[in-house]
Amino acid sequence: MIFDLHGFGPALVAGTLVTIQLALSSLALGLVLGLLGALAKTSPNKFLQGLGGTYSTIVRGVPELLWVLLIYFGTVSGLAALGEFLGVGSLELNPFAAGTIALGLCFGAYATEVFRGAILAIPKGHREAGMALGLSKARILWKLILPQMWRIALPGLGNLFMILMKDTALVSVIGLEEIMRRSQIAVTASKEPFTFYMVAAFIYLGLTVIAMTGMHFLEKRASRGFVRSA
Repeated sequence: MIFDLHGFGPALVAGTLVTIQLALSSLALGLVLGLLGALAKTSPNKFLQGLGGTYSTIVRGVPELLWVLLIYFGTVSGLAALGEFLGVGSLELNPFAAGTIALGLCFGAYATEVFRGAILAIPKGHREAGMALGLSKARILWKLILPQMWRIALPGLGNLFMILMKDTALVSVIGLEEIMRRSQIAVTASKEPFTFYMVAAFIYLGLTVIAMTGMHFLEKRASRGFVRSA
């Protein structure tokens, strides 16, 4: 099947690059938030447990599209008021930054539970062995817990990243010119919705296959030295 893109090919390529940048930026933010949330929920401190639980519950209870809209329009109003107060003119958060914050926030909430499950799957004896060797809590976390947690959490994180990759389409509603936004512009100009939406579908599918290949490589690398039980 050959698609006539009516000269919109370069625009779709540019939109694909924006989608990749948005997904990777959100992933980086989400991993940090997810790790902090998991450490808080597994902490013996009741306040930190409540903080981590509140974060994951509230964020997962609201649709991703609403978070995109709330963060973008909420920060637009807040920054405009701040700019007037400081006398520096109107401040604003661009759609890319708002999308990164919203998607990273949502990814982090789900990653919190993935990391938490991975931490709980590590035998307590490993921590006790570290303490017996005189290691500090920070070194036990860095040398013993995190490497094992990473290996256990990778399959779940891979699934979350696939969802994140597709959720980047939601940011088109605030004007970010990623794949879906570029496709909508092309459809409006060409009046050929099937052609451009099908091309967008193939692009997302291609990105998913590439991401799955990368996750498979990471899982194999993280599992080096571990023998699978029959």
